[in-house]
Amino acid sequence: MLKQGMKAPAFSVPDSYGKIWTLDDFKGKKLVLYFYPKDNTGG
Repeated sequence: MLKQGMKAPAFSVPDSYGKIWTLDDFKGKKLVLYFYPKDNTGG
């Protein structure tokens, strides 16, 4: 688990158009990552 102030590990994810994004694509820019629980679950 990441703790406040830790750097995020390298990863890649596709967007809704199929473009693959990596964390390096945002190097030098501000980026907010938001994670949420699986849909339709408590929490």
